[in-house]
Amino acid sequence: MGGRNFSRKSQIGVEYMIVVGFVTFAILSVLTLAYFYSDQIKESIRLNQIESFATQLVRSAEGVFFSGEPSRTTVRLYLPDGVESIQIVSDAVIITTNTGKGNKNIRVFESKVLMQPGSITPSEGIKKLTLTALAGEVSIIQG
Repeated sequence: MGGRNFSRKSQIGVEYMIVVGFVTFAILSVLTLAYFYSDQIKESIRLNQIESFATQLVRSAEGVFFSGEPSRTTVRLYLPDGVESIQIVSDAVIITTNTGKGNKNIRVFESKVLMQPGSITPSEGIKKLTLTALAGEVSIIQG
């Protein structure tokens, strides 16, 4: 009788360990997937914020230009982290970003108006930009 009881307790212990192993594996799998997808979602949000920054900048430049030469406006736009450079070349804004995997992403946002060539500091945060309509182009000054 003593051997049977020991065998029964051993079987219950082994079954318990198997159940705990499966539950642990399932939890670790879910956590790994959540971590992987959260990185992708963060990257997608950051790229959308960069696109919003450039789109609003270009729209503001076009609005000021079409309003006429003495027009001026100041915009405050949010720039997320990971931006390496922002270059303004005649009719486009070129933004170079560093993706989470170390790759570079270069995006070009075209404008219907000419802008004075220059650059914007690529640090994270709110950028205060003054746009002024000049004869034939728009001046963008960070300040």
